[in-house]
Amino acid sequence: MRTDDFWQLIDRARAGGGGESGAVAARAVALLAEREPADIVGYARHQQRVLAASYRVDLWGAAYLINGGASDDGFEYFRGWLMTQGREVFARAVAEPDSLAELPQVRAASLSGEEFQCEEMLSVPWDAYRKATATDLPADRDPVPVPDLNDFWDFDDEEEARRRLPKLAALFVEPPAE
Repeated sequence: MRTDDFWQLIDRARAGGGGESGAVAARAVALLAEREPADIVGYARHQQRVLAASYRVDLWGAAYLINGGASDDGFEYFRGWLMTQGREVFARAVAEPDSLAELPQVRAASLSGEEFQCEEMLSVPWDAYRKATATDLPADRDPVPVPDLNDFWDFDDEEEARRRLPKLAALFVEPPAE
């Protein structure tokens, strides 16, 4: 599956969903299950590449600020939610995590405490393959390597958060005492 096909399927799943990430994931399963099994395998491989490309320290820091914390699994689920936002938002967030502060739902979450996660989006290819073939998705023999996160910083360090992610810190970090 090509990059454009991957994101077009997600865009189709997003259409008419009102932005609810679980609904996007469910529609993505239904749309993908209509395709040939080889296409579903291709989607799974592409999803792994997308997740590997987004496995970045500052994006993890952004997820941590927005969601009030982010474990390994929490960061995975955050990136599942991020996929439901579409290609443009996803690509921009990977390149510039602080851009997430411009999303209306993220700005609203700074007041409401809403967290952004979509575990269901991560299982789309497995659920679609099972639905289409009544068998499990074959194991990938060439797993995509995950980048080393050797530039980790203390996400609880408010000064470092302000330096690295100033827009998000302005929304989610207590202002410094004067």
